[in-house]
Amino acid sequence: MLAQRLARPSTFRTLPAFLMMAIVLPLLAGCGYNTIPTAEENAKAAWSEVLNQYQRRADLIPNLVETVKGYASHEKDTLDAVVEARAKATQITVTPETLKDPDALKKFQDAQAGLTSALSRLIAVSEAYPDLKANQNFLALQAQLEGTENRIAVARRDYIQAVRDYNLTLKTFPSVLWATFWFRSNEPFANFTVDEDKMQPPKVDFGTGTKQGG
Repeated sequence: MLAQRLARPSTFRTLPAFLMMAIVLPLLAGCGYNTIPTAEENAKAAWSEVLNQYQRRADLIPNLVETVKGYASHEKDTLDAVVEARAKATQITVTPETLKDPDALKKFQDAQAGLTSALSRLIAVSEAYPDLKANQNFLALQAQLEGTENRIAVARRDYIQAVRDYNLTLKTFPSVLWATFWFRSNEPFANFTVDEDKMQPPKVDFGTGTKQGG
């Protein structure tokens, strides 16, 4: 009997705690408690799409190089530069879990920019080979590469916006309260350093399009 009496206060003490949780948890959800994790997941998903599109471009390059080699095998330096740039770009990656590291994203961005530059030189070389520009496989690769560059630009912009939204949740009211008390380990994600006016996809023209201007 004594033991039962001693146990009752413990039960009564825990009851208010359960009632408080029942009241507070819905309030947390209603006041934006989920804002930070939702924004974080959106940014990670946007980054995954960026990686998908860059990988799509990398997958096109071996066929592109082989096609050019069939018509311009003596352009060895240019072809080798594309192959080397592709290897470097595919070796450097940033997972959604390491997006907090600006240096890692900068290395990834530089590697992809190097590949873009190498591709541009390869495209310029193709101008000297009319038969290459008329090759159906080459034309198909051109269309795929154009589409991929556009997808990369869109995915990059979506990521930039998603990161802005997420980073803002960590320092603006009221979500900054959740960051202070509940999500202390959350840190801002790194973002692309390319200026907005330079985010347009590079022109992929193998000489088959109509030239603008004089």
